[in-house]
Parts: sequence; C-alpha cells; structure tokens
Amino acid sequence: MTRGARALLPLLLGIAPSLRAQAALPLERAPRPTTAAITAGDLMTRLYLIADDSMKGRRAGSPEHQKTTAYIASELEQFGLEPAGDSGGYFQNVPLVSRHFDAGATITAGAALLEQDSDFVPLVLRGSPRNIDGAAVIYGGVFTDSSTWISAEQAKGKFVVFDTPPGNGAHFFTISIRPTSRFAAAAGVAVPTLDHAPAFFLERMRRPGLALAVSATGAESEAPLHLLITAAAARSLFGKPLDSLTAGTLGGTIHGTVHLAEEARPTRNVIAILRGSDPALRGEYVAIGAHSDHIGTSDKPLDHDSVRAANEAAWEMRGKSLDNAAPEEPQRATIHVNVDSLRKLHSPRADSVFNGADDDGSGTVSVLEIAQKFASERPRPKRSILFVWHTGEELGLLGSRWFTDHPTVPRDSIVTQLNIDMIGRGSAQDILGGGPNFLQLIGSRRLSTELGDLAEKVNRTEEHPPFKFDYSLDRSGHPENIYCRSDHYMYARYGIPIIFFTTGLHEDYHQITDEPEYIDYTHMARIATYVHDLARTVADLDHRVVVDQPKPEPMGVCRQ
Repeated sequence: MTRGARALLPLLLGIAPSLRAQAALPLERAPRPTTAAITAGDLMTRLYLIADDSMKGRRAGSPEHQKTTAYIASELEQFGLEPAGDSGGYFQNVPLVSRHFDAGATITAGAALLEQDSDFVPLVLRGSPRNIDGAAVIYGGVFTDSSTWISAEQAKGKFVVFDTPPGNGAHFFTISIRPTSRFAAAAGVAVPTLDHAPAFFLERMRRPGLALAVSATGAESEAPLHLLITAAAARSLFGKPLDSLTAGTLGGTIHGTVHLAEEARPTRNVIAILRGSDPALRGEYVAIGAHSDHIGTSDKPLDHDSVRAANEAAWEMRGKSLDNAAPEEPQRATIHVNVDSLRKLHSPRADSVFNGADDDGSGTVSVLEIAQKFASERPRPKRSILFVWHTGEELGLLGSRWFTDHPTVPRDSIVTQLNIDMIGRGSAQDILGGGPNFLQLIGSRRLSTELGDLAEKVNRTEEHPPFKFDYSLDRSGHPENIYCRSDHYMYARYGIPIIFFTTGLHEDYHQITDEPEYIDYTHMARIATYVHDLARTVADLDHRVVVDQPKPEPMGVCRQ
C-alpha cells in the first residue's frame, strides 16, 4: 500500500522493555513443495522466498523485483495458466524510468539570473514536471500561513514563489504535488529554504526518482516543477524583499528550461488467465490482483529490535487505530527502548531491508495460492479469472494504471476486480478490534451494491466462523483516503466494481520490521480461501454484477 501522510517513524531512545514477546517463527525457512490447496504452510514457503533479505525490498525497477516477477511467472507456467501479457508471454512491460535533472541549468526573470545548485535546486518528485519557460512569477504568500495563499486560479500556469520563515518549508512539497492541491496546476513552485536546508535533505532530494517515462504519460501526470531557491534568488525574481509583497504580486517572466533526464529501469506486471468453462461467458473476467513491489532498502542499517520496540510503543499511543491522532513529538520523546533487555533475547540485528512481507508480499503469495487452487479445480468457473500482479504500486499505482490504460484483455470485459494488499496481520495486538476473524473491506459497495451484498453472503457460507468485516476505513472523507491508495482504484476509475481486502496498517508498515516472522499465516490462508470463493461466486453468476452507483472520472482526482 502506498505510504500515507502519517506513517510511523522509528525512535531509538532511552530505556524500557519492548511491549511484546518476540515472534515464535524463524528468521529463515527452507522452501518446501506447495500443494493445490491454500494452506498456511504454502503461504509461508512463498513469503519467506520473496520477502527474504536477499530480495532487497523488491523495489520496482531493481534486479530483485525482476526475480520476483520471474518466480511468479514460473509458478503460473507450472499451474498451466494461460499467459496474458505482451507478445504471448506472462509479462507486460511498464515504461519505468529513473529520472534526474541535468546539471548546469540557468533561468532568468527580468534582470535576475539564477544558476542551478548555487541559486536553486530542482527536486525529483512524482509526476512529470512542467516546462516553466514563459511562466509569470507570482508571489504565493507565506507558506506557514495558508490564509495568505493565492487561489488555484491565480496559481494556474504561473511560477509560484512562497515566503517562509527560516527552518520551515523542507516538507512543503506535498501541498503542491498532489492533484488535490490548489497549486497542482502551477507551472512551478519554489520556496526560499536552500540557504538552510539540511544537507541530508538536499542529498535525498537530488537522488534519481522512479516514474513512468514522460513520453508514455498524459496530462494527468503533469505536476509543477519544484525548486528550492535561496532568499537572494527569491528577492531578485521580484526586485524587492518578499516580506514587502502582497500575495498575488507579479514578478518577471521566467525564461529557461530545467531538463529532466531519463534512464530506462525495466519493470513489469505479471498477467495470466484461467480460461472459463462457459463458451458464452468465458470472454468476461473476474480479476484478482496484488502488487509485487515494495520500497527497497534504507540508507543505513538500524537495529531491527530497537526499531520494532519503539514503533510498538508509538502505535500503542495511537490506540492501534488510524482514527486516532498520531503521537505528538512530546509523546514520542517519552519512548525508550531497553536495548540490554533485547540483547538477552538475541544478538544485535543490523537491518537495512524493507522486506515488505505484509505490504504486499502477503497479497502476492495469496494470489499465487488462489491461482494454484483454481488451476486444480474441476469444473472451472464459468467466467475466466484474470490474475494480475502489479508493479510500481509504491511509486504511485504505476503498474495498475498502465494495465488499465493499456489492458491486455478488453477493459469492459472485466466484471470485477478483487485487490489484496496487506492481509498478513490483523490480530488484536496489531489493530484496534483485530482478532482471528478480522478483515477490512474497502470499496465493496462504492460502484455495485450487489457486489457488496455478495461479499457478505459468501462470508456467511464459509466453513470457519464468518469474518467480522470492518468497514471503518471505507467511510467517505476518511483522512487516510485508503480507497484511493491501492491498485483497485485504477480499475474503479473506469467503472469496474472492486473490493479491496486488507487487515489494515500496523506498526511495521513501511518499516524494516515488516518481515515474514511476524505474519499470521493461518489467518492469511483463511482470507485467501474466502477471496477464492467470492471470485468463483462472481464468475458463476448468470449476469454481470450490476453497477448501480456513480462512476468516477477516469482521469479525475480520487477523493474518498
């Protein structure tokens, strides 16, 4: 699942014991043959493979992620599933690139001449940055006071310069990179914090970023060019100090181009079909998906057990619920980790790999297990089952966007998409209200009331006690905006009914501690079995699930 605005960060301070007993599962596990049934043992075998440290966090575009997709494809071939990618194979290539700004750029505005690195630093962020040549400079207001900001209409097409007190602004870019921002239609956005930006921040911002190639994207990917500039550069753009200006004051006209260079970083979706048994319905598809990528490695190793203990404490402070506010800095400063106590359990564990066992190794291996079970069953479902492992979810739903914009089956033949992202946890220790029957459903009735009703009906017929569905994250206006943050939405935007299955965010989300040893494989097997049964039910209907709710605008902004 893509990162939200309030994900937990590790704190490694002071002295106090860890809040939980250590996991009983091993750090490593030898692979074993899998069976046609969906079992905890099979899921464990698969997850210990793809979430191993050697996979280096499966970042899209990396050799390790390519190995992951090769493993998935080899399994599908053994199952006998039909390849449905490019050119008759299992892979759909996605035009991912590594991007960086060429050095030596200059921009002018009136008498002002600004040079890259000394006067400004362009930042590599998501989206395709617009060309600022010919844009009028406009004063946007004081960054720390939104009441002073110019309107979206004033910012459109202009180069917006904010003022900000020293020490502020390093993290401001989320307000203008998002499509929902009032500055999203600006040509460029700049803030004068280069003089005092921390060296580590500048180093991180200068690193190449990953995105779809500009040539392969449309207007929906355009975003403002983001610059850090010096205070002197900001003054020169207007010919006077910023604190003497009124929001909306115009400066000169920008001339010059900051060139974004791209280098190919191959990545791919994996796509397969279990062909349906009914000649009249086999041309329609029930899609089941997960994302196979994660976020790679950290800059430097941390102590695994200290990180986990600190994050457990922070998550407890939040009441194990995203509905509660994240702990403030004074609260977080009270967190202490008793390293000596942890060392009595085992030796230090230097760790730099974001293994992504739950996010979304759990979904990846569950979809493989579902595929193997379907391949072994007779009779086959009436409709075909379309399996898609998406790449680049962590980079902004890139693989699912690419597939739904360039589908390898007719897009209107997909009757439903069932998305699995993070189903490996969900205990009472992980989340408020959690337990052995806990499962969160998101989006199940947003396009089709019937699909949501079917989800409830199938749940009541399962062999085990029914799941207790939690719909809390699905409520309209929820600040985490989860409905818009995983691959299902790329289908939903085209009016395809979806359900997103998850056991929720937890203290190990996007941390080096999201490892196979902490997964509840029995719970995960139950959920995978349920998704299989729901998919078969939808595939065997004598009609398509009815879409009776408003469809989104495919290229519009997703707001939950």
